[in-house]
Amino acid sequence: MHRAIFLIVIWFLFSSTNAYGQDKQLFAIRSLSQKHPDSALIILKKLHAKAVDEGNTATEGACLHQMGQICYNQGHYAQAIDFYQRADKLFSTLGNKNFLAVNLGEMGVLYYYNKQLGKSRAMYNKALVIYKQNHNLKGQAEIFGNIGHLYEKRRQYDSAFYYQNLALKTYTNANYKQGAAKIYENLGSIYEDLAKFDSAYTCFKHSLQLYREENNEIASIEVINNLGDILRKTGKYKESIVQSHRAMTLAGQTGNIYQLAACSKDLGKTYELINRMDSAYHYAELSRKYSLEIYSIDGVKQTAFLQVLYDIDKKSDEIVRLNNIRKINRIIAFAAVVIGALLIILVIVIFSRQRLKIKDQNALAKQKEAQHELMQLEIKNQQLEEESLKQQLDVKSRELSAHTLNLIKNNQLLEHLRSTLQAMVKEDKRDQKKQMQQVIVQINESFNHEQHWKEFTNAFEQVHQQFFDNIKKHSGELTSTDMRLIALLRINLGSADIATLLGISTDSLRVSRYRLRKKLNIPQGDNLTAFIQSL
Repeated sequence: MHRAIFLIVIWFLFSSTNAYGQDKQLFAIRSLSQKHPDSALIILKKLHAKAVDEGNTATEGACLHQMGQICYNQGHYAQAIDFYQRADKLFSTLGNKNFLAVNLGEMGVLYYYNKQLGKSRAMYNKALVIYKQNHNLKGQAEIFGNIGHLYEKRRQYDSAFYYQNLALKTYTNANYKQGAAKIYENLGSIYEDLAKFDSAYTCFKHSLQLYREENNEIASIEVINNLGDILRKTGKYKESIVQSHRAMTLAGQTGNIYQLAACSKDLGKTYELINRMDSAYHYAELSRKYSLEIYSIDGVKQTAFLQVLYDIDKKSDEIVRLNNIRKINRIIAFAAVVIGALLIILVIVIFSRQRLKIKDQNALAKQKEAQHELMQLEIKNQQLEEESLKQQLDVKSRELSAHTLNLIKNNQLLEHLRSTLQAMVKEDKRDQKKQMQQVIVQINESFNHEQHWKEFTNAFEQVHQQFFDNIKKHSGELTSTDMRLIALLRINLGSADIATLLGISTDSLRVSRYRLRKKLNIPQGDNLTAFIQSL
């Protein structure tokens, strides 16, 4: 029977694919989890895996949330909080505020029953903020009721009443009778703890009325049993037995073993108080029987549930291992692709660089060839210029030599004429004396004719460029006569020729050379001509 139900639910769940179908799936699982939590957990796990494969984050979170609820109901708090926290991350990512608030509220309840009241209140506060932002009155009322439980647990009854009444007011404004009935039930329990049985009875009566209006028989059973408990504590034993029997009948009709055990126990206590020991014993034994049945059923369910959890954990570990292998394979494949791409890029880069290198080398070779040709052309031009300059220098040297020879010949002729005329003058012939004196004067004037020297100087400077500038660096006291003597020494004329050109005697020339040595600061023993030749 169990397997048949399981297969039918599986077919129903996985045949629905749209959003409405997903809501029906989750609702059907929630109903199934009340009687078959292990089967519900298996279905949720399959649905969760399908949602993960399809990338349906909303369904994935909802599955995790319901798996957390099932684990919480079975008392597996550690596993429950793990599912809740995973769902919380998904809902936060989605930005689904309603799902997030519901999940936070369930986490708060879990922490409450796990006696972690501080964490419980923190979850409630977060959920309450979201519900207020979304104007969700039902959600706010539920959180107010849960906060009231926290204060009741701490025996801070004033605060407990405040939040329970705040929850009742909010449920009433939302016109949600199921929630209001639960709050009246909570208020009745607080009054019962405070031994205010009249107030407790009134609250339970209100709760029962609202549950009946909503046709909620399962919730009504516990409230009716609570009414019987109040009547027993106030000494109204007959009325108490009536209410307990009513609760037990409803529990039997719905197959609620937990309420059957509770009702049997309360009836046993009541019969004991009115000294009907046979009935008390009967219901006490009946309560024990139901309790053993509950423990047996719970044991079977727990065993099956633990096996499912073990299988889920084992499968989860296997899935994690396979996912890790897939990730590693993906990383390896990606790395291989990247390395292949890098190798291709490297080959392309090397090939491109090689081509560029060859191209640069060819361009450099052509550039060097062009430079070589240009240098050859420059060398040829330079050689031509040198040849031209050499020719010009030869011409100027020949001109200088010609000017020098002309000067020497002219001065030699003039010297000869002067000597002849001087001899004639000494003969003292009166009729020729005056005429000869005039000739001598003309000859003397011709010895130092500046035009000849200008022509000589121009020709000298063209052959020996910047010579006069260099010689002036050695002395600033040189006269024009000194410069002429230096020029004649530079062209390496003999002393006789120099004396003839300057129109002086060799003795005078010797004196002039001596003076020139002093002006040029030439040391004793150094040759004047060699010094001038070196400049």
